Amino acid sequence: MSRSEDYTIEYILKSQTVYTVVMVTTVRELMRKEVFTIEESDSIQNTAMKMNDKKVSSLLVVGSEGKPTGLVTERDLVRKVCIKDVRTSEVKNKEIMSAPLITVDSKSTPSIAADLMLKHNVRHLLVVDDDSKDANKLVGMITPLDFTKYEEYVRSDEDKESIEMILEYYI
Repeated sequence: MSRSEDYTIEYILKSQTVYTVVMVTTVRELMRKEVFTIEESDSIQNTAMKMNDKKVSSLLVVGSEGKPTGLVTERDLVRKVCIKDVRTSEVKNKEIMSAPLITVDSKSTPSIAADLMLKHNVRHLLVVDDDSKDANKLVGMITPLDFTKYEEYVRSDEDKESIEMILEYYI
């Protein structure tokens, strides 16, 4: 290379500005947007059939006015019904649902959601939009399985550690 080419390359390298774009993944990007509901007064037999039909592991339990009151999960069915050998047509959702509901803001990072799951020993978080006109508007649900689509993109060690912990614990 000639001296002028050396100078040109050096000048280009010194004059270029490097911009780093950090893309932060939020809970909103990973969550399931469709949340299926069932009435408090429905039998757990209906709940199990609906879970099977919709191919989901939980249903949001709502009161007579449609307000969320709890969550019935496959874990609830196993631990509170199956091992007690009760008649599923006679037990109501209100009797076995998990409450209170644990929520996470849609703009939170996946590691915050994972930390909440571990802290409260739950596998399902309701995702709410704190910025909505309707305070704490439900926008979806996130489960450990939803983290699997995020794990391959994790860059920070803190996020990676939290996500691996929740996946190891629950899956």
